[in-house]
Amino acid sequence: MARLDTPAAPPLVNPRGDPVTIVHLTAEYAPYARTGGLAEAVNGLASFQQAAGHQVAVLMPLYRTVRDEAPDLQPVGHPFRVPLGGVAEEARLFRVAGRSKGPPVYFIEHLDYFNRAGIYGQAGADYSDNARRFAFFALAACLALPRVTQGPLVLHAHDWHTALAPVYLRTVLRAEPWSEDAHTVVSIHNPGYQGHFGPEAMFQLGLPIELFNWQQLEWYGKVNFLKGGLAFTDWAVTVSPTQAVELRTPGGGFGLHHMFIALGERLVGILNGIDQQVWDPVQDRHITARYSAEQMDGKARCKAALQRSFGLPQRKKTPLIGMTGRLVTQKGLDLILGSWGLLAADAQVVFLGSGEPRYEQALVELARAAPDRIAVQLDFTDKLEHRLMAGTDMFLMPSLYEPCGLTQMRAQRYGSLPIARRVGGLADTIEDEVTGFLFDAYDPGTFEQTTFRALAQFGRQPRWKAMMRQAMARDFSWERSVAAYTEVYRRVVATIPRA
Repeated sequence: MARLDTPAAPPLVNPRGDPVTIVHLTAEYAPYARTGGLAEAVNGLASFQQAAGHQVAVLMPLYRTVRDEAPDLQPVGHPFRVPLGGVAEEARLFRVAGRSKGPPVYFIEHLDYFNRAGIYGQAGADYSDNARRFAFFALAACLALPRVTQGPLVLHAHDWHTALAPVYLRTVLRAEPWSEDAHTVVSIHNPGYQGHFGPEAMFQLGLPIELFNWQQLEWYGKVNFLKGGLAFTDWAVTVSPTQAVELRTPGGGFGLHHMFIALGERLVGILNGIDQQVWDPVQDRHITARYSAEQMDGKARCKAALQRSFGLPQRKKTPLIGMTGRLVTQKGLDLILGSWGLLAADAQVVFLGSGEPRYEQALVELARAAPDRIAVQLDFTDKLEHRLMAGTDMFLMPSLYEPCGLTQMRAQRYGSLPIARRVGGLADTIEDEVTGFLFDAYDPGTFEQTTFRALAQFGRQPRWKAMMRQAMARDFSWERSVAAYTEVYRRVVATIPRA
């Protein structure tokens, strides 16, 4: 496996031979702002692209959490004006002082919009001005591009929060000389979130009202940021091959399947990756004992330690099942809570994460009723996630939908076999009865049958150990993903930007 600091590929160039900079535009980027997998995915992609020899930069909002992580910021140039909806507001561009690890990260400052307690909202509710906040960020980021890099670039916008960037580039900024050398890619990490706002939002975006039509920004009477980005982008990428197929169907396109179909070959699916040096039981400093596919004794120690930390009896032969992530409908919590057979089985189940209050309360009540079999911790930490991977025998991912998923990749690296629904990236990264267990129908009965199939297999330890070794040997490296993205970028810069 190539190391993160070892260049492995020539830099990206356009047909004239000019080097092309990849500029990632994102609402989240680890470690500065993180609510889910987006922050880690963009960080992984950008970092490994730089390691492969590409010129890379990242642009994100200057949230309050950024100052917590990087208190020493330096301005890049003077403040500049961002004309939005008839009002020009001031923005400032910052970057971390000194040389930091990974690609350079730039931050757009607007105190009223981004210096808040939350990223998207507070107390379970979105901020009422999110349309203007993220429109401002997208336009300000575009205006800041000449300060970030000179020459041709690929502006890679991630999810709905940044999807207006291609729209601004091809409309209000089309006369800027540098925009001619700017190509665009939009990544769809979670198509369930598209940036829907009332039609009055059009007057806040600084865009021609003529764009509010069924082919561009209008969606069932609302403004749809993601739809606008797809209408104006050169190419689009989603985070797994199966997800690219699902997006083109009425059931999997979340109301935008016609847009995804219209993209044709300009929509591709590329799996996210994981840092296989960070997620490696052979060298993981967070876990109780290190182990490998050849020498697994340490995993038993990790299991006992996890049982102790969650207050469960230390039972070596009792299967220990884990689940981590946001406790929301998408993650299949309704299937788990509806599976009474599983919850009453001779197995232990541990949950890590927070989310919707109704799910948190339901899991806490289950743990109170069966403290020797079920445990819950709502306070997520990176260290505990590593310990969960190392200590569990199986991992639950019965997702309603899962564009890519990273947890199933990490779990397999640690020999914790996933039980997952055959959707999106789960279908692309788990092989049924080889590295995990898959099911199709989204109902508690099918999920329960699959879980009991896994429990039965656990009772056949020689076969189980063979499956563990198969899972631990899988390659989920970012290096593979970076190569696929590079091919997309090469095709993008070889074409004339869309008008």
